[in-house]
Amino acid sequence: MNRSMIFSMIGQVCVVIGALMLLPLGVSIYFHERCALAFLITMLISIGIGMTLQLIFKKGDQVIYAKEGFIIVALSWIILSAIGALPFVISHEIPNFIDAFFETVSGFTTTGSSILRNVERLSKGLLFWRSFTHWIGGMGVIVFMMAIVPSQNDRNMHVMRAEVPGPTVGKLVPRLRDTARILYLLYIALSIVEMVFLLAGGMPLFDSLCHMFGTAGTGGFGIKADSITSYSPYLQWVITIFMLLFGVNFNIYYLIVRGQLGAAIKSTELRCYLGIWLAATVLIVFNLVNRLHLPLEMAVRQAAFQTSSIMTTTGYGTTDFNLWPQLSKTILFFLMFIGACAGSTGGGLKVSRVMMLASDIKRELRHLLHPRSVQIVKFEGKRVDNQTLRSVNAYFTLYIVLMLVMVMLLAFDDSDFETDVTAVVACFNNIGPGFGAVGPASNFADYSGFSKLVLSAAMLLGRLEIYPILIALTPSTWVKMPSVSWQMNTLKKRRNPSGDDFETRNLSFFQKVKLEISKRKNRKTLDGK
Repeated sequence: MNRSMIFSMIGQVCVVIGALMLLPLGVSIYFHERCALAFLITMLISIGIGMTLQLIFKKGDQVIYAKEGFIIVALSWIILSAIGALPFVISHEIPNFIDAFFETVSGFTTTGSSILRNVERLSKGLLFWRSFTHWIGGMGVIVFMMAIVPSQNDRNMHVMRAEVPGPTVGKLVPRLRDTARILYLLYIALSIVEMVFLLAGGMPLFDSLCHMFGTAGTGGFGIKADSITSYSPYLQWVITIFMLLFGVNFNIYYLIVRGQLGAAIKSTELRCYLGIWLAATVLIVFNLVNRLHLPLEMAVRQAAFQTSSIMTTTGYGTTDFNLWPQLSKTILFFLMFIGACAGSTGGGLKVSRVMMLASDIKRELRHLLHPRSVQIVKFEGKRVDNQTLRSVNAYFTLYIVLMLVMVMLLAFDDSDFETDVTAVVACFNNIGPGFGAVGPASNFADYSGFSKLVLSAAMLLGRLEIYPILIALTPSTWVKMPSVSWQMNTLKKRRNPSGDDFETRNLSFFQKVKLEISKRKNRKTLDGK
């Protein structure tokens, strides 16, 4: 394991996060707020830790393999969440570190779940930082670093795969650094366009910035207690549309920029994504009109907004959907699992995975009816290899198992079942609000410190799609095993009296397994020759 590279890159992340705090520091200074000192102290701590790590762990080998990529991403996100929580604690506006950590993890993972009972009491600088974490985490901290730090190179594909959501990750252009730059340029351009529309609707500059950050990162932290409810219908429609746009795979925008509009429109994932949203919106509109007797315009606006917010895992609200009829609530609950497109800033399972799972089930059913026929799974007009399908099925299994475990852990708080289940689903899928006591008009403040840590883990697991966190926290990942060549050379010096085989009784179980694998590979090589 290349530990020097791991901690050196984590050091770079700390420096970048410290530098990004210049923006909320400037906001705090502009509004003459005391939290400016908290940001300054945190900046010094973050940059100090980063530079120390870079000095101690000077980079040697530049190659990053899969294991190192997963570990770098997982540890970076945990550390930046801990550092990002410091301004809240130092300023005493969220004095409890676990609460501040929960809030910051929710920000960086673009979840939007909150422990704040009265968000409007926060200072402007901390409100800005809280929303800005959405924008930073939306496209990915490491991807941002790849785009701006000159020392990054094209050998970091494993890092990008570990951070960018979706079943598969590829380059837009041959150079990885150029891919990262293109993604961020598209991200910035779309963010600026949204902000122009918000300002045109009369939203104040500070509000526009915070809501742009929340929409672009599909995060959902509001700066008012009623989220988006008090803003005009025009502004609600603008946010509805841009939530949908940021839930689209950014590869689609790259195709459009290159003039390949036809290829973009033909995307089956895009069509499925918009089709699910439209169908859910229409069903909820009919349900609201028939059961709650809402005016048609209001029903359409609320249904379109909430389906957009839940499916893209943004989490903004224009109404308390906890009070909606059961059919509408059930539709929203299913949308929580589906999520947005792969390669977007949204969370959830992703539309692409859902499509692949459905196609795989269809293939298995056909195979049962016609055992001798050859059935293949296609996605975007291309054949999906068995390795990708195995990966999707394994991810879905882990996804369900981990959520069940977390629901069991939350049960120790003795909350009601609906609240616990939807709290885990909302946090794991990076949505924000759930149902029951964690609905859009409530928060997560009543959970114990232990449950908040469990839900923080759920948010990190959901945003990084499970594997990086599990690999980084597995003890065997950090055990340095002797190489097979070293074992072979050592054992050659200790032959049995008969000289037929090596003496292996003093080896551990894992060493014996690795040795046996090596011997079999050598036999196959000799047989092949």
